[in-house]
Amino acid sequence: METLSAGQARRIALAAQGFADPRPTGAPDARAFRRVLDRMAVLQLDSVNVVCRSHYLPVFARLGAFDRQRFDRWLWQSGENTEYLAHEASVTTFEVHHLLRFRMRTGRWKLGLRLEAEEPHYVAGVRDEVADRGPLSVSDLGDPGERSGPWWGYSKGKLALEWLYVTGRLSVHHRTSSFVTVYDLPERVVPEDHRVRPTVEEAEAKRRLLALAARSLGIATAADLADYFRLKMPDARPLIADLVNDGTLEVAQVAGWKESAYLWPGTRRPRVMRRAGLLSPFDPVVWFRPRAERLFGFRYRIEIYVPEPDREFGYYVLPFLLGDQLVARVDLKADRRRGVLAARGIFVEPGQSIDHVASALARELEALAAFLGLEGVEVGERGNLAPALRAACR
Repeated sequence: METLSAGQARRIALAAQGFADPRPTGAPDARAFRRVLDRMAVLQLDSVNVVCRSHYLPVFARLGAFDRQRFDRWLWQSGENTEYLAHEASVTTFEVHHLLRFRMRTGRWKLGLRLEAEEPHYVAGVRDEVADRGPLSVSDLGDPGERSGPWWGYSKGKLALEWLYVTGRLSVHHRTSSFVTVYDLPERVVPEDHRVRPTVEEAEAKRRLLALAARSLGIATAADLADYFRLKMPDARPLIADLVNDGTLEVAQVAGWKESAYLWPGTRRPRVMRRAGLLSPFDPVVWFRPRAERLFGFRYRIEIYVPEPDREFGYYVLPFLLGDQLVARVDLKADRRRGVLAARGIFVEPGQSIDHVASALARELEALAAFLGLEGVEVGERGNLAPALRAACR
């Protein structure tokens, strides 16, 4: 069993996620986008737009500035990718999507099951309407139903569309500029060569997904591997053992980790990491909070749903990666009306050099502001890094 230091584990994990890859010298194109998605295997989606749509941030952290419209066209119109429930709602390649078919057969979403049981003709009618009229969003339906709430509420039409999508009877055609989901029949979204392939048996599909997770994580515990594609631990453990037995994974021990680690053979092992990046809460580097804490000693929680007086760091906080450590966190908001990227709270981690972190963070915030078409960075008063960052941004 190989023994790795905590620093080696961090660098292996970051390299597996693409942070050791050189950034493009020119404008990122489909090859660069493809490389990023290949490293991550899944790009999680979320409607939160405090800074920008969350799926742009992992790409920006890895590539730097890119054309967002060009990227979205590649995601949804290139014929290479599709959206499904991988790690929550995510964009994946069709190769990964093929391994997720078992979820279409085993969907257990209570709201969808109830609607199908109570109003099967309505659900069938929604599918027929999409078949007859082409790609539709909920607002395009003849009978979309009434919203059940101002934010997360589902109308009957939206519930039917989502249930048809979960069960594979509809696919996501694209997202609009305002992030509204547009649905279509799978035969008009999924290329025929993928659609006609035999479905992979559930256990084998999960086994391959765990191998993909291991490749994307580089070094991981069993819980890390299971979380990547939201698999249950009782299913994952024997499959991970199989992957070890056949040589797909190697067992390792990481200093300071209580659990055994699983290493992807041949994964890159940089001696040093020189990359800086602001990480979305939905970036694979930090989306599984126990892993972020184990790898980086960084306790991270998203506080969007925490009442403002009870928040520790802020509403939408991004960890700041510098080298192979998470060295700070920033509560960010793109104030589009005033044309500034507002850093409302800035906190450096214990033991870090305040001036060094502030200088690096200032460069990254200024680059992000330019990427978003904002005029500059506005530094607030909260946080132990605020004075130094304010000076660095002048």
